[in-house]
Amino acid sequence: MRRVRFCMFLTGLLVATPAFSADSWQSIQQEAKGQTVWFNAWGGDRAVNSYLDWVSGEVKTHYAINLRIVHLADAADAVKRIQTEHAAGKTQNGSVDLLWVNGENFRTLKASNLLQTGWAQALPNWRYVDTRKPVTEDFAIPTEGAESPWGGAQLTFIARENSTPTPPADPQALLAYARQHPGKVSYPRPPDFTGTAFLEQLLITLTTQPAALKKAPDDSFGQVTGPLWAYLDALHPLLWREGKDFPPSPARMDALLAGGSLNLSLTFNPSHTRQKIASGELPADSYSFGFQDGMIGNVHFVAIPANASASAGAKVVANFLLSPQAQIRKADPAVWGDPSVIDARTLPADEAKALLAHTPAGLPGVLPEPHAAWVNALEQEWLRRYGTR
Repeated sequence: MRRVRFCMFLTGLLVATPAFSADSWQSIQQEAKGQTVWFNAWGGDRAVNSYLDWVSGEVKTHYAINLRIVHLADAADAVKRIQTEHAAGKTQNGSVDLLWVNGENFRTLKASNLLQTGWAQALPNWRYVDTRKPVTEDFAIPTEGAESPWGGAQLTFIARENSTPTPPADPQALLAYARQHPGKVSYPRPPDFTGTAFLEQLLITLTTQPAALKKAPDDSFGQVTGPLWAYLDALHPLLWREGKDFPPSPARMDALLAGGSLNLSLTFNPSHTRQKIASGELPADSYSFGFQDGMIGNVHFVAIPANASASAGAKVVANFLLSPQAQIRKADPAVWGDPSVIDARTLPADEAKALLAHTPAGLPGVLPEPHAAWVNALEQEWLRRYGTR
């Protein structure tokens, strides 16, 4: 997108009516100039890292902010650092200014009052956010303005036309498919995020007590999850390596799919298949699909710790991440392919067209994820039952 159009967009920010007045937002931008913002983000994908390098250049050019990316293997590492600083009484000048976070990690930080609140909806670019998405709650936990949405996600299967011309439409069809193709199905080993999401997907679909998933697990855990474990007991002997071993990550599953060892892979990005075909990492006949009754999905966010050293700069970066320019680029499978959280209906016609061109069509309905506390509960029970086999 041309720089001229971006400058026009920036000018337009000041004629909007956000919760931050024009004067207060200008003050924040002025304070942010020259600040160094330490952005802690998952660094396990080259496309993500390349995109963040571009963001760093843009905020340097337009806002004089020095954005430093801390590449994490797991967001929990930054959470522990924030907790350690808090325990040591470090209430300001913390080492993390902006954090890519959601789910269980957000719940942990919010419960301990370790995040700034009330700022996200005040960002000027909030006016573009698609509020039909779950942008004000995270794994059933209200965000209360402590997180700014950055991208969307949905659990998605990947298959190849030559081996799976007709994809399974529900868990029972998947079980039947595994019987017909023994050794060709698997899922990432929990606590891999996508592997745990697969457990949640099955639980939502199979449980007879779906209302229980809206709150933290209690004494009914065994009854609520019983159908899930019965299903996995039937599925595991049919899996790759007879369910005695599991791929460590979705990336490994992609490699096994490309090499013919698996017929299915899993991702939490519905644009992932197009991105990996474009990069040559998946064969051209690869395609995405989901269960006909829906697949779980969520929104991922950025948050600002309560003791951030560069709070103003972090807000400006979070606002830039919501800009049409940044969201359209991020949604492009040739760049990253991460689904957007802004609403095309709020954009000028040319930008709306560009965004919609990068929006996957024909996706199943989005099922809300269970309460964040279910993540650890499911992982621990899965490890107890299957982790030592």
